[in-house]
Amino acid sequence: MPTKTTIDNMIIERDLPVRMDDGVVLRADVYRPNTNKKVPIVMAGGPYGKGVKYQEHYKPLWDSLLKMHPNVLAGSKHRWLTWETVDPEIWVPWGYACVRIDSRGAGRSPGYLDIFSPRETQDYADAIEWAGSRKWSNGRVGLNGVSYYAINQWHVAALQPKHLKAMIPWEGAADAYREWARHGGILSNRFMEIWYPRQVEAVQHGNPKGPYDHWMKTRATGPARLSANELTENRGDTLENFRVREMDDDWYRSRSPDWSKVKVPFLTAASWAGFGLHPRGNFEGFTRAASKEKWLEAHPGRHEEWFYLAYGMELQKRFLDYYLKGEKNGWNREPKVWINVRRPFTKEFELRKEGAWPLRGTNWTKLYFNAAGKGRLDWKAPKGKSKKAFRALTRGVTWMSPPLKRETEITGPMAAKIFVSSSTVDCDLFVTMQAFAPNGREVFFQGTVDPKTPLAQGWLRASHRKLDPKLSKPWQPYHSHDDKQMLIPGKVYELDVEIWPQCIVLPKGYRIALNISGQDYDRPGPAVAAYVPSRGSGPFLHTDPTDRPKEIFGGTTTIHSGKGQESYLLLPIIPKRKSKTVVHDGNDASVAN
Repeated sequence: MPTKTTIDNMIIERDLPVRMDDGVVLRADVYRPNTNKKVPIVMAGGPYGKGVKYQEHYKPLWDSLLKMHPNVLAGSKHRWLTWETVDPEIWVPWGYACVRIDSRGAGRSPGYLDIFSPRETQDYADAIEWAGSRKWSNGRVGLNGVSYYAINQWHVAALQPKHLKAMIPWEGAADAYREWARHGGILSNRFMEIWYPRQVEAVQHGNPKGPYDHWMKTRATGPARLSANELTENRGDTLENFRVREMDDDWYRSRSPDWSKVKVPFLTAASWAGFGLHPRGNFEGFTRAASKEKWLEAHPGRHEEWFYLAYGMELQKRFLDYYLKGEKNGWNREPKVWINVRRPFTKEFELRKEGAWPLRGTNWTKLYFNAAGKGRLDWKAPKGKSKKAFRALTRGVTWMSPPLKRETEITGPMAAKIFVSSSTVDCDLFVTMQAFAPNGREVFFQGTVDPKTPLAQGWLRASHRKLDPKLSKPWQPYHSHDDKQMLIPGKVYELDVEIWPQCIVLPKGYRIALNISGQDYDRPGPAVAAYVPSRGSGPFLHTDPTDRPKEIFGGTTTIHSGKGQESYLLLPIIPKRKSKTVVHDGNDASVAN
């Protein structure tokens, strides 16, 4: 039954019924100011459980966040925190109502659980209209959240619910095929094998072993008690769909946004080191969505970290204040692109504001493969032909540039053109960009999951090499994934590999490196301790034996270079900027103004 309490001048309503267009009733929690004034709404909906405490269900992540930032969410007692959503103790005093809804089949909402499905998206649109029409609402709904709570913003925005006025998809994928299910056509299975049971199945509606809702004093998964078989029958098998659907099709497209219909104002916040899931969608949203009022921000750090730091909080507040409250705070005059520039071996970053993405004035520069000898990268194309072979299921070959002659900024999307032959009828390429200091120390950063994330990554299955000529750009090849073209063993093929965007300023004397292998990038040595112990690629691994049988993907791969087969890495080198930058570590809110 719904409940209503008032605490610290905040009205809290739990388990409010939200009726969908097919009659199913979902459940929502609302935190709002105790006032007669109509207020705007900041909203999130998804399958993680509106009654599941961040500090309990995600205790290792919360504890490590506190260790990194003891003063995170200053002014809050952290009483009503849930994973990857806004803190009501911050946002309600700012004059917002915070609405959280359990999506269909999750938490306390009954129904068939089918993540990112058209049915779930329509539910979200219905819920937005429900929230926007409450008597205490000013009719303006904003979406704000991380990961799942960002991905589904792209989806629902395409339905254009009338009360949706602005959104902040913070680190949210968009293209279900290219960013989630199959990188370059290669099945990304390991993340789903870890994430789905931990974060979705555990909170499925009717799970008798579900987490406890301390605020309602009952199970967060509702009153129903379903058997294991009933739970299985009442949810979609997303990983199996990924596994059996090798080519992009209507199923994937129904779980991806139609960019031509995404017209709401938005601020898309990307991570520089979220390879394998999130950052590509944030950049794609900015460049392809039909919205005329849109901003792109890019930052470092762990997945949810910068969302809760003072910089991120003030950024979110200022954007939503402008669109949901009508405050004339100058947001509309802000440059469209904010980038936090990374440098090696420092926890401080330079905030710089730009006018476009890719950045204006980008000097697209080719760094050529030279397969002679040990293999290297050169700024000039080699004249003579050469080739280098490696066993696919090894750490492959690392190609190293000469020392940089000057400080060099590399910011933007990247691509590699690689001439390849295989001893079998197919091969997978895993491309990882690295950098090394003069003393040989590798440049890496805290990623969304992996504490030692390399600079950039890209993937391609050779049989998926076909390009979409309308969407491909020199710096971003776009593969159609609609025609599987097997290889003739020993024949050389020209492959274009998309490498996800990154940002780094490398000092003079540093070297750029590119590792190419036929398996996930795997740094030598023990796994780094983290929520998911990692070796350089986090949990975003491609290890399914059905998708990657050894007889096909365990052969010998050969990289070719030289005249007529010029393999190269295309780099977005940025000329020295004169624009003002602010050095910060994310804990200072003033830089967001």
